[in-house]
Parts: sequence; C-alpha cells; structure tokens
Amino acid sequence: MDKNFNKFIYDRHANIIFSLNGSRVKEIKFHNKMLTLKVDSLFQYVNNEEVEHEGEVCFKDCDLRLCSVLIFNKTLGKGHFTGDSISLEEFMDVHRNCEFEIITEGYFGNSTTYSGWLWEEGKNPVSAIMYIWNSGDMEYCKYGE
Repeated sequence: MDKNFNKFIYDRHANIIFSLNGSRVKEIKFHNKMLTLKVDSLFQYVNNEEVEHEGEVCFKDCDLRLCSVLIFNKTLGKGHFTGDSISLEEFMDVHRNCEFEIITEGYFGNSTTYSGWLWEEGKNPVSAIMYIWNSGDMEYCKYGE
C-alpha cells in the first residue's frame, strides 16, 4: 500500500462509505491473498456534496477459487444473449487490457457483486457480472490526500 492513501475499512453492518456506480476498474491485482481493484472514481458524500476520488478497493483474505466473472455477448436487455462463466484469475489474464464499468454493486456478508459493462478497445461493450468472496476486511483507499 502506498503511504499517500487514506484508508477506510468498510463496516459490513453499516451503510457503504463510497459508491462505485459509474467507476471504471482500470487494473486488477492479486498478491498475498489480497485482491486490489484500481478504479478511476470512488464517489463519497461529504457535507451533502458528491466528491470524486481516484483510488483502490482492496479485499483482504480473498479466495480466488470462489471468485468468478460472467461475460455476456452483448449488453443485457437487448434481446436474447449468451455468455461464459470464467474464474477471476482467468479474467485478470485474458481481459487485462479491458475496463470494467461498474453500474450496480451489492454487498452480502463476505460476498461482493459488481455488474456492469466490459469495455474492450474497438468493440461495443458487453455486460459482465463479477463475484468476489473474501473473509477479511474490505478497504477503500483514496489516493493522495
């Protein structure tokens, strides 16, 4: 972790601290059982104003065997669709040059679900759903304050 971060641990029994709606995941890393999503935007309400930060979301004690991504052949809601289910590990390898735009987010115990659009340069976006499981803390890390 960079020392220029402000860290906020998500309390699973309280309201979420930040919203990721509209954020784009730029990079996904996994090291020492910690999954890190580098995002272009963390949205936070401060004094009734929405403030945008760049940063990371870190999932401690993450088990990649229990994480997966569903990738569809188009955006959902556009008629019939097909898709694939792949491991998050395979997703990090095969789609490392893509961006995942988070449209909805859900937090249920040790499970996190992000649904949105997968953007690949030169192609139309397709819908994707990312499932993350971790038993440790989930931290939001704002850059440079």
